[in-house]
Amino acid sequence: MPETSLDTKDAAAPAELVDRIVSIRRCAKVVKGGRRFNFSALVVVGDGAGRVGFSLGKANEVAEAIAKGIEGAKKSLVEIDFLRGTTIPYQVIGEYGASRVLLKPAPPGTGVVAGGGVRALLELAGIKDIYAKTLGSRNPFNSIRAGLDGLERIRRREATHRVREED
Repeated sequence: MPETSLDTKDAAAPAELVDRIVSIRRCAKVVKGGRRFNFSALVVVGDGAGRVGFSLGKANEVAEAIAKGIEGAKKSLVEIDFLRGTTIPYQVIGEYGASRVLLKPAPPGTGVVAGGGVRALLELAGIKDIYAKTLGSRNPFNSIRAGLDGLERIRRREATHRVREED
């Protein structure tokens, strides 16, 4: 039986992206005929293998806001390739605005111990065991940005050695 493209998976093909809606907010504008509503949706997208992104979509309908959020999150994907097993190599604090997120490595089998949007970010990034604590402002948008900042602050061992050798 000849092989078809459905029977084999292309190794270079990107993994399936999964999206998670973190929050949906409604805003009302009072006009002559009553109230006019707008919606914003905060969406996190990731493949569970080190690529993650997020975005805020705004529209007059909830479904449109979610679609815009997913589209924007796919454009803002960031590569995270520092995982040591199922966790991060060392403790780090990410900051954005008044939000700070503490990320600590956890032993295997712990799971993702985090709240709100940070949990969605870490799960979709592919991190299996981690402790996370949101400090300061718990605004979902800012806490996701702070969590992503924390993940981006982590460097691989080789990169750190290279920087130290240059000095």
